[in-house]
Amino acid sequence: MTPPRPPHQPAAHPPGPGASTALEVRNVTVRYGSVLALDEASAVIGRGRICGLVGMNGAGKSTLFKSIVGSLKPQAGSVRIAGLPPAKARRAGLIGYVPQAEMVDWDFPITVREVVGTGRYGRTGITRRLTRADQDAVEAALARVELTELAGRQIGQLSGGQRKRAFVARGLAQEASVLLLDEPFAGVDKRSEQMISTVLREAADAGTTIVVSTHDLHALPDLADEAILLMRRVLLHDSPAEVLRPQNLALAFGLDPLGRPTDRPTGNRRAGETPAAGGAPTVGDAAASDGNWDGERH
Repeated sequence: MTPPRPPHQPAAHPPGPGASTALEVRNVTVRYGSVLALDEASAVIGRGRICGLVGMNGAGKSTLFKSIVGSLKPQAGSVRIAGLPPAKARRAGLIGYVPQAEMVDWDFPITVREVVGTGRYGRTGITRRLTRADQDAVEAALARVELTELAGRQIGQLSGGQRKRAFVARGLAQEASVLLLDEPFAGVDKRSEQMISTVLREAADAGTTIVVSTHDLHALPDLADEAILLMRRVLLHDSPAEVLRPQNLALAFGLDPLGRPTDRPTGNRRAGETPAAGGAPTVGDAAASDGNWDGERH
């Protein structure tokens, strides 16, 4: 059963003063058969912002990413990237994607440099032949994540943290205006985590809008400018500090994932409030595929 809607569906969080809108999701609804994966989800994110996407497994995070990149068409609602629908935004190279590790075929015969180079395919046409400018962008991205010396290795030969850094470099080489990262810190070492965080901050400061799906709630305040709490619909879109308040996390998780006492017992919710999600149907929604690399599993 779908949990009852909260008394007030939160409005999309508007960009701050002087900020332009980079990503707009309006009332997006997605079903997988009888399972409701997204229920009128809405959010607006400004240019140069890092937004954390928080929710339990099955909350619809990957489905939301699929809807944004255009690999999945919602039953209702709309998505705009810099004012364009997903298909046009992808063709224009405006959106980049860093997938979950399990969605990549690590045995695919492709080098780290070639993986990063696929980020330039939207600029090369059907020949996929990199120009000198493309090659320079690839080498610059490799240097930013300190993978230049490993650029000739097959991608599967890297460690977990190095693999993530390679896909972050791919997004940087693409020079997309919106970059989505699905669990970029899962299974990575501290050095790679710190490097990825630094690179993302630098990219945001240069104007890239970044949406990061993460379970690392402790790191969220240092990483993100804002955060979305998702449980099939957007329960809250606010500052990380507000999203991480125990009573807010309890709406999506049914408990406080940070191990703090909640402000009120979850069993005494106000009328109409979203119940704990433990008994809700889960969705095995795989990470979105951006179609740029044939080595990704679809």
